Amino acid sequence: MAKVTVKQSSINGMGVFALENISNGELILAIDDSRIVTPELPLIESKDEFEYHCDYLAGRKVVLMQLPERHINHSCNPNTFVKTILGVRYVFALRPIPVGEEVTYDYCINGIGDTLWKCNCGSARCREDIHSDFFHLPYDLQVEYLPLLDSWYIEEYKEKVQKLLEEH
Repeated sequence: MAKVTVKQSSINGMGVFALENISNGELILAIDDSRIVTPELPLIESKDEFEYHCDYLAGRKVVLMQLPERHINHSCNPNTFVKTILGVRYVFALRPIPVGEEVTYDYCINGIGDTLWKCNCGSARCREDIHSDFFHLPYDLQVEYLPLLDSWYIEEYKEKVQKLLEEH
C-alpha cells in the first residue's frame, strides 16, 4: 500500500503528502530512475517532461523523476533524505512525518550545478535564495547534512567532502 499521495501544495504546485504516520528512518518509496535523459533521448515537453523534474546523478547522469517522487518539493527544513542501496535510490524519513504532512527534501543535499531560485518553503529555517550546489550551502548546514550525502556523491566529490571533514 502506498504511504504517500500527490495533491496541491502550498509550497509549489503539486506536492507529496503522507497517507499514514511515517516513523523516523522509515522507507517511504523507491525512486524510479528508468527514464534517462540524453541528447539521443531528450525531454519531450508534450509528454510533460521538463528539466525541473530532472535529477542529476553520478557522472552527470540525468534522470527524469517519475510519479510520485517528481512532486516532492524542496524545503530548507526537510523531513526526508535519499540514499542509494544496491543501485536503487530510496526516500527515507529524516524525522517522524505525521499523516497529512507534506513530504519534502532539501534539493541541495547531493546537489550539483549552478541553478538559483527563490525558496517558498515557509519554514523557520528558510534560506530564501537557494543555490543548487551542496558546497554553496552555509558551512553549518554542510556539516549537518554530511551524514545524509549519498555514496555516489561522496565518491564524485571526495576531495571537497574530505576537506569538509578535515575542517570539521
